[in-house]
Amino acid sequence: MTSAASRDTAADPIDELIIDVFNRACPSRQAMETVADKWGTLALVALTEGAYRFNALRRRVDGVSEKMLARTLQALERDGLVTRDVQATIPPRVEYTLTAPGTRIAAALRALLDALEAEIPAIMTAREDYDQRH
Repeated sequence: MTSAASRDTAADPIDELIIDVFNRACPSRQAMETVADKWGTLALVALTEGAYRFNALRRRVDGVSEKMLARTLQALERDGLVTRDVQATIPPRVEYTLTAPGTRIAAALRALLDALEAEIPAIMTAREDYDQRH
């Protein structure tokens, strides 16, 4: 067997990876930290509306600081959920869009946000009841 053939038949560490978010060593935990973070969730869901330039996305995700949005987008790009497209214009134009995995995850997050928004009246009532008891 040639060395190339032996490399092809050798087990790829990623193929042997057991993905389990409940396992503290699973890489999905780190991705979950970015995606499930308030700013990560809002950025991903906002990008379902289409490509955004940085400042437009910052306006859409009301309350996020420039530094936090930059950090969040960098982490989402590193995880392959967002692409950063730099267009060679003066000044350079940078747009952010979702990748295919980012689109799938953002759709699930959109469903979560829709469910959350639908339950806000019940949540507000529960908070008032809780606050009166404590």
